[in-house]
Amino acid sequence: MSNPTIVITGASRGLGRALARALAAQGWQLILTARGAEALEAVRAELDATTRVATLVGDVTDPAHRRAIAETAAAFGGVDALVNNASTLGASPLPALLDLPIATFEATLQANLVAPLALIQALAPHLKPNARILNLSSDAAVSPYETWGGYGSSKAALDQLSNVLAAERPDWRVYAVDPGDMRTQMHQDAFPGEDISDRPAPEASVPGFLALLSGRLPSGRYAARALPVAAREV
Repeated sequence: MSNPTIVITGASRGLGRALARALAAQGWQLILTARGAEALEAVRAELDATTRVATLVGDVTDPAHRRAIAETAAAFGGVDALVNNASTLGASPLPALLDLPIATFEATLQANLVAPLALIQALAPHLKPNARILNLSSDAAVSPYETWGGYGSSKAALDQLSNVLAAERPDWRVYAVDPGDMRTQMHQDAFPGEDISDRPAPEASVPGFLALLSGRLPSGRYAARALPVAAREV
């Protein structure tokens, strides 16, 4: 691909920002979205001299924001990839399921499950042939960690959504990607008051994402940091 274009949600910090930096260095054009205007502007200012960057401040649960993303994608002449990175824990500290407010659970599902599908639908007319869709998963989607029921179930549902979308659209590559534990604000929010300095920086997960974006791995669920070097070079 020559100067491919990607949409990354939640791109103002953490994994989204690290991935944007790596892709800018490879010549990708970037459509970046996040809720934090100041942090997102800092990313744009950093990368604007390297590649074409468009930034949109907003919440992916907002239909108007998704329409704006789709309109920007059209202005870029279509997009080659989408990374549904924006997510929410729902609550901090994380409560047990019997203590999880239903309104909080519904908001978690809206952000982590409904919004990614809605954005895929909005972008579908602008996705180029052999487009890549990367939906952020978690080991909490497959392992029963106490207090992670709300977040984990939203990611488990997103995994299955990815599976079905891959079956329905074999012309796309659809990935559910577990980035692993990372030293991010979201991870800190999951463990308030604890020292998480032993967790890897988000940059440690980026090579796996690059492998999925540029390689020929089939649709499926992958752990980013478990991808072998050989798979990254396919």
